[in-house]
Amino acid sequence: MAVVAKLHLFSNLPSNPPPQPQPTPQSHRPPKPPIPIPKYPPPKPKKPPTPPNPAFKTHHNRSKYYKPVKQGVLASDDGRTILIGDSGVSYQLPGAPFEFQFSYSETPKVKPLAIREPAFLPFAPPTMNRPWTGKAPMKKAKRNVRLFGSGEEESDGVRRMEMRGGYEVKELFGGELRPRNEVLGRPLSKAEARELIKPYLSSNRQVNLGRDGLTHNMLELIHTHWRREPICKVRSLGVPTVDMNNVCRCLEEKTGGKIIFRVGGIAYLFRGRNYDPRNRPRYPVMLWKPATPVYPKLIQEAPEGLTKAEADVFREKGKKLLPICKLAKNGVYATLVRDVRSAFEECAIVKINCTGMHASDYKKIGAKLKELVPCVLLSFDDEQILMWRGHDWKSMYKRSPKAPSPVHDTTANDQESGSRKVQLSPKMMSLWSRAIESNQAMVLDDLGLGPDALLEKVEEFERTSQATVHSFPALILPSEDVSGNRNEGPEEESSLDDGGYQSYDSEYDDDSDINDSFDGMDSSAPLGSLPIDLIAKQFSDSE
Repeated sequence: MAVVAKLHLFSNLPSNPPPQPQPTPQSHRPPKPPIPIPKYPPPKPKKPPTPPNPAFKTHHNRSKYYKPVKQGVLASDDGRTILIGDSGVSYQLPGAPFEFQFSYSETPKVKPLAIREPAFLPFAPPTMNRPWTGKAPMKKAKRNVRLFGSGEEESDGVRRMEMRGGYEVKELFGGELRPRNEVLGRPLSKAEARELIKPYLSSNRQVNLGRDGLTHNMLELIHTHWRREPICKVRSLGVPTVDMNNVCRCLEEKTGGKIIFRVGGIAYLFRGRNYDPRNRPRYPVMLWKPATPVYPKLIQEAPEGLTKAEADVFREKGKKLLPICKLAKNGVYATLVRDVRSAFEECAIVKINCTGMHASDYKKIGAKLKELVPCVLLSFDDEQILMWRGHDWKSMYKRSPKAPSPVHDTTANDQESGSRKVQLSPKMMSLWSRAIESNQAMVLDDLGLGPDALLEKVEEFERTSQATVHSFPALILPSEDVSGNRNEGPEEESSLDDGGYQSYDSEYDDDSDINDSFDGMDSSAPLGSLPIDLIAKQFSDSE
C-alpha cells in the first residue's frame, strides 16, 4: 500500500514544468566609468629656477645703465687697461702688439659720450692655468701614446723619446715676432699672384665680414686659414663695403699679410713667403660682444651751416625727391660714395632708399657717407637717407680752357629767334674736354659754315682721327741689337720680380702685361708711318 500511495503522489505532478523567469536586459543601465591608468613613470616635481650667474648678465639689455666717460684710462688692473680714445673703447693687455677692439674697421672715429655697462675686459682672467676654451678640462687619456726616438743611449745612460707630430705652442703673443717685411719676403710677380689666386676664385673656404666688419676674433680665424693655405679669401657684405680701402688697410695692419688682389667686396690676403705658423702671434679670444658705447647723435635739428627753418624746408623737399638708388640688404656698396658725389653735381640734396634694411645698417652707412663724401645728414625718416652737400661743397670736375663755356649767353639775335639759355652739366663738360684732348672731337671756330664747307671739315677730321686711332708708339731698333736684347731677358724678369707689390686697388686682367710693356718708351716713329696706316690709306683712296 505504501508503494501505491507513493506512485499516486508522483502522478499528480505536471508533465511540463513552468518556465523560469528570465533576467531583465542590462542595456538601460549606465556604463561604468573607465578606471584611470596612472602615468608611468610619474612626472618629476618641478624644481625652482636657479638664479642666473651674475657673470653672464648683460647690463646693456633692458637696463638704464649710463655712465659718462672722458678720454683717458677708464679702468686698470695689473697692466690690463680699458682706454677711451678717438676710436672708441679699446683694451690694452701687457705684451700685446697693439690695442684690442671689438671691431677694427667699423668703429666710429668720434669720442663716445658714455658707456652702457660696467668697465670690464671681455677676455678670460689671467689667473687660469690653461687657455680658455669655454669647456671643462678633458680627462687624462688612458691609451698609451707611441714614442719615437733615436734608440741609442746617451752619455748619461738615458734614452730620449718624444711624441711624433707634436705642436709646440708659443707664448700668448708669439714671443719675439719678426718684422712684417721679413715675413712677406720678396714681392710677388704678376704671374705668381695669378697662380696663387686661381684656385681660390671659386672656393667657398673664406672669412665672411658682416655689419661689424673686421672683428677681433677674426684675426685668429685668418691665421687658422693661413696654417694650411697661403691665401685667405675675405668676403665683405653690407656696411663694410662702403669703404673697402679702410677694410683692406685694417686687414694688412692687424694680420701682417698683403692683399694681392681685390674685386668688389672680395679681397685675397697673402700670408707671405716666410710665414711660419709656429711662430705667429696668438691673440686672446673675446668671450662676448661688448656693449656699444653712446655716441653723439647723427641727426640734429639744426645741422651744420643751417638754421632749423632751413633744415625743415630741405626735409620737406626731400619727401618729394626721388632716390638715386635703392640699397639691397647685405649688398656690395662699393660705388655708393661715387654715386652720391655725382648726384650732388646736379642737386643740393640727395636721397637714398634703404627700405628693408636694418636700422643700424643704414645709420652706419649714413655716418660713413658723412665722412667720405663729405655731406650733412638731414634725416633717416621712412628708411631713407637724406643728405645735403653743405656750403663748402666743391665740384669734382675742372673746366678745361679748350672746351666751350657751359653757359651760352643770349644775344639780341637769339632773343629774336626765341632761343633760351643752355646750361650743360659738369659731367658732360668733362667728357667733351677729354674727347678734345684725345683728338676724338674738335671745336669749330666758325659757326657760319655752309653744308659743303662743313662736310669738308668733317672728312678732314675723320681722316685725322683714324690715323690717331690706328697709330701706336713703336720703338725701331737696328738688327744688331736684337740678339743683345734676347740675352737681357732674364735680367728684365728679375727686375719685375724685385719690384713692389701691386696695390689692392688694381686688378689683374689679361691686358695688364701688354699695357705695361709700352710704358716708359719714347717713340721715334712719326704718326701714320706704320704699315697698317699705309694699308688704311690705300683703302680710303680706293673708295
